[in-house]
Amino acid sequence: MNDGTARRMWQLYEPIHDVTYFTPEARAAADSLGVRGFWMGYFALRVAPLGPVGPAVAAAAFFGFHPDRVARALPDAWTYTNPHDAIRVRLAGADAALRRLWGNVTVESQEVVDAADLAWQAASAADTAGRILAAANQALPRPAQPHLALWQATTTLREHRGDGHIAVLLARGVSPVQAHLIKAAAGEADPAVLRESRRWSADAWRSAVEELSATGWLDVAAHLTPAGAAQHDEIEAATDRAAMQPWRALGEPATARLAELVTPLAAAVVGSGILPTSNPVGLTAHRQSPHPGRG
Repeated sequence: MNDGTARRMWQLYEPIHDVTYFTPEARAAADSLGVRGFWMGYFALRVAPLGPVGPAVAAAAFFGFHPDRVARALPDAWTYTNPHDAIRVRLAGADAALRRLWGNVTVESQEVVDAADLAWQAASAADTAGRILAAANQALPRPAQPHLALWQATTTLREHRGDGHIAVLLARGVSPVQAHLIKAAAGEADPAVLRESRRWSADAWRSAVEELSATGWLDVAAHLTPAGAAQHDEIEAATDRAAMQPWRALGEPATARLAELVTPLAAAVVGSGILPTSNPVGLTAHRQSPHPGRG
């Protein structure tokens, strides 16, 4: 088992987790709380495992958002709902979305039961020291329904990977806007989608381009230079290394079996078209095929 295993598994579990962002069922579940708009629901549901925290904690944990984007949603969201109900409805949204995308026969299949058991084992073994979102999700009780246990396990695993990625960026002195620019320049996301959805100003964006140009990572057109491409590859490789512990704990045969089980499940999500081509999670068109390798 090598570090590429972590990337391969991310490509498989990320689409399953992402139903919570990109499906009408998830949006309806959030709206049922009475929260106002997509972003209030997004922040309330994603941060709920941490408790009724305010914008400073959420912005720090999520890393990539301008604090003003977060402050428009928190703490106001907690006047409409509470973390317990937010966790409850995000599971309800995942339930409705996965039943539509997979069908009840698949949801209730032995394959999903087996996948849930293996994914839960991996997520439970994830090292969470310094990983606040991973730790908070790992501490949640296991849902009774296997497909929801699978969804919650993928959520813990993707937050584990994300927390590790942030640590890698911080160790290299990469700011949130710089991270977005590197991601976009590598072809992993649309720069306009990242800037607008994360609410960074045009001035902040230009300043970060200038900063990365001064380091030699970007050219004046915000394209990766050879040095920048090398840095991007090093960041991704370090992220993969930091995400390996759950798979080492699960073991190579069980990890391979989990990959086999979730491949058609991830393919069903990707094939449904719910993931926007210009999505911010890094699953670009050439990376959405749930197969081994870096894509």
